[in-house]
Amino acid sequence: MAKAFASKGDMTEKKTSFTEIGDGLYAFTAEGDPNTGVIIGDDSVMIVEAQATPELASKVIEKVRSVTDKPITHLSLTHYHAVRVLGAAAYNASTIIMGEKARAMVAERGAEDRESEFMRFPRLFTGYDDISRVPPLTWPTITFNDRMTVYLGKRRIDLMHLGRAHTAGDIVIYVPDANTMFTGDIVEYHSACYCGDGHFHDWPGTINRIRNFGLDAIAPGRGDALVGKDMVNAALDSTADFVRSTYLPAARVALKGGTLKQAWDAVRAECDPKFSDYAIYEHCLPFNVSRAYDEALDIDTPRIWTAKRDQEMWEQLQG
Repeated sequence: MAKAFASKGDMTEKKTSFTEIGDGLYAFTAEGDPNTGVIIGDDSVMIVEAQATPELASKVIEKVRSVTDKPITHLSLTHYHAVRVLGAAAYNASTIIMGEKARAMVAERGAEDRESEFMRFPRLFTGYDDISRVPPLTWPTITFNDRMTVYLGKRRIDLMHLGRAHTAGDIVIYVPDANTMFTGDIVEYHSACYCGDGHFHDWPGTINRIRNFGLDAIAPGRGDALVGKDMVNAALDSTADFVRSTYLPAARVALKGGTLKQAWDAVRAECDPKFSDYAIYEHCLPFNVSRAYDEALDIDTPRIWTAKRDQEMWEQLQG
């Protein structure tokens, strides 16, 4: 029996949580849906990840207002994916920050990604009509290449590109006084990694650079907030395992001249026993196998996903 395309069959509302992960630091989570981070400074607030629509962003803002009345002045976006950025207008932040590479990816493939993700995640685009009343793509007001620092009063926030992983342009947001990091989708917890635009060879090294901080807490891209070094390290380990377990079986098939469908079967055999109960696992798997197969054949830049390509690939592998 064919599976519903991507997350079209997942229409159950998720329970949200708003967890304090450090002094003035919060993670808005929703049982495997995209997370948002909150950093409260001396005089203002930075949001990390916007959500997919202004309507969904309003749920974050409601939680922020339950703990502070300071103005939201900064919005940091860890990468370009539509489910992370299209709710930006709701915050009215004067400063929107992305890595320079992520901005380039908005220009290169943002429009295609918007249509692709809308087809994949209908529930996450609640209030999609609101997006038609704001610019169709979210553009930063400030970009950087390797590192920049923002001060919210005396509170220092370091934004860094530590390497390619979930996309080529991922950044992390580090709060030194709390030894806490907002990693975006470089790190997940009991949620599948979406690797369709990823870089499998680089991803484990990027995770190790995060590990070297010896963090006390992480707000991951999806899944529960990670508080305490044991939980942090468990998530880093499981994310790295997910990436390796996806890539290596697909690469072995591709390098022997096997087909994409054979790579699919090999990845399922490796990953199903370990990860089949993870959030969005079935959704991600076809995209992950397709990208792993391409990367093994030295296609360094991920091919652009379009709504048409999504459907064709899904029918080939999940149909």
